[in-house]
This record gives sequence, C-alpha cells and structure tokens, in this order.
Amino acid sequence: MIYHSGLRIGLHTSKAGSLERAALKAHEVGANCFQIFSSSPRTWRAGKPDPADIKLLKTAREKHDLNPLVIHDSYLINLASREPAIRTSSISAFRGEIERAIAIGADYLVMHPGNHKGQGVEEGLCGVIEGIEEAVSGIRSKTLQILLENTVGCGAQLGSKFEELRAMRELTQQRIDIEIGFCIDTCHCFASGRYNVATPDGLKKTVREMDTVLGLEHLKVIHTNDSKGAIASRLDRHANIGEGQIGLEGFRRILNHPKLKTKAFILETPVDNPGDDKKNVDTLKMLCGKVS
Repeated sequence: MIYHSGLRIGLHTSKAGSLERAALKAHEVGANCFQIFSSSPRTWRAGKPDPADIKLLKTAREKHDLNPLVIHDSYLINLASREPAIRTSSISAFRGEIERAIAIGADYLVMHPGNHKGQGVEEGLCGVIEGIEEAVSGIRSKTLQILLENTVGCGAQLGSKFEELRAMRELTQQRIDIEIGFCIDTCHCFASGRYNVATPDGLKKTVREMDTVLGLEHLKVIHTNDSKGAIASRLDRHANIGEGQIGLEGFRRILNHPKLKTKAFILETPVDNPGDDKKNVDTLKMLCGKVS
C-alpha cells in the first residue's frame, strides 16, 4: 500500500509498561506519529517520568520516525471551574501535564477547554485563560505547544464553537511563553451540529471557517474519529473509521483536502477486538492514497 509520503497518520497508544512500548506499538501498527496519556487520565497526581524510559522513547522515535508525539491531558482537569477544590486541583494537574510533556519531549499537549457548570460562557472562558496562565507560570518552552480541542458542546462544555477556541488562544497567548494552537476532532465537529465534515459542501465550509476563525497555521492535530451519534446529537462517542455517521467517503475527503494534508491525523477509535487499531490505521492509508 502506497500513500502520500508526507502524511502523518497515528493513533492513541497506551504507555502501560513503558514510554518506549507506546512508541513501538505505534510503529507495529504502521503509524508514524502517536498520542499517549502522560499518566492515568483519571487520577489527579502523577509521578515524574523515568529518565531512562525517556531516553528509550527518544531512541525509538528517532529510529522509526515517529513524529509528532502528542500528549492528551487528564479527563479530570477542568480549568473553567470556579469551585475552589476542583480549580486548585485542575491547575496543579495541568502544570504537571506541561512539565511531563516537556520532560518526555512531546511536541503537543492537547487539552479540553472544560465545563463552565452554569456560570456562563464568558466566565468559563475567563477561567480557562486564567487557569492556563497560572499553570504555565515560570515555564518556557520553544518545543512544546498547547493545543485547545473542540468539543461536542454537550451541557455546559466550552469549545464547540471555533470562535470560543480563538478567544481562548488569543487572550492566553499574550500571557504565556508557550505557543498555543488547536486540535480539531472530526467526531466533535460533526456531533456538535456546527460543522458537518461528512459532506463535500460541509467540509468545504468547515475548512473555510477553520482558516478564517482559527487560522490553519495554528491547527496542528486532527483527531480522526468517526461518530456513533448523528449530526447535532452532541454525543461524544467515537466509531471506527467507516462504521459511523461520517463514513469512508467523508474521511477520504478530509484526508485528501489540500489544506489539511500537512496536519497530524491521530486516531482515537475503539479497540473492541484485537487488531482494530491496525485496521483503522490501514483504512486511513487506503483512503488517502493509492493501493498497489
């Protein structure tokens, strides 16, 4: 199978066992980039990564050309919250994510904007901006970028609108010494009802809005997930590529869009059966190129 030589296709892998193991798993299924959690996504506290493990990770990445490396932050973190205990824990945990990402040598740290819990969008956005600023205080990095991810907009979630993501980036970037960009999830776009990436016209409109609202130069990663939920369902349920509502032809158009082909495509699809991860990687390769 031959596909566009410059395309970056990867998946979320587990670091259970070691960081090196996560990298090798990505290579084994045919990926050339990957995403991990730097610690358990459902615990507040995490230890520092082992320097020996970091060295082995670096060697594996160099050997197999595994770039970029993306870290996804903990599901517990909610920088939009004003509840004192949650806010303190979230800021501390996010700082830990940044420190581990830099130590590991990650290129990107993806974060969910959070949930304003009924306080209102403006108050929630302020909470995120201030939370990132506090978490990053005193930290500088020329290699790591923080990426704001769009959401399905369920309940009081922030970030289903590109305008909200732009506001967070513009106001936060002025305050910190780490670059901020965006991660766009195809399932979240579709399920939110705002960006129908499943149709030719919908994708064209979505990419145009990405460019005019976010700036495509700031879009670094595309979480490449089919959607179990219907459009506008606000259901954050990922499906295997071609088994959801976006469909194979939807992803063929996404992967081959001339303005998106330089982005890193990272799968977060289910692994219900052995080999599902490789199947999804192979499906993306098939869709973005020619079969020999």
